[in-house]
Amino acid sequence: MAKRNTITKQLILDSLKGSKSALSQEILQKELGDTVDRATIYRVLNSFCEDGIIHKILGDDGKFYFAFCINCSEKKHQHNHFHFKCLSCGKIECLPNEVDVKLPQGYQSVTFNGFISGYCKDCSII
Repeated sequence: MAKRNTITKQLILDSLKGSKSALSQEILQKELGDTVDRATIYRVLNSFCEDGIIHKILGDDGKFYFAFCINCSEKKHQHNHFHFKCLSCGKIECLPNEVDVKLPQGYQSVTFNGFISGYCKDCSII
């Protein structure tokens, strides 16, 4: 059964696509205001993750952030890259380099969550 596109889903997707940073449910709630309730945002974000549209990032603050996927699908959802959080501006972004983690024989990776904190290129004091 195909999932239907709603105005609410489109609003959330547009926010994620238009952002240069991963967004938390809290940030999306502030952006969307009273147009969408918290439970709906949570449900739509989880649905988008299942469909391979976005991916979930566990931040160093214990919150989940969501970023728009490039080249993913429901069947192949791969995000073996680090995420970077700027300590100055707070932006969380996906770093472009894929990471190949060598696991011991017999081990199989399902998820990868690499998180780095520091200063982005706009906030660096170099």
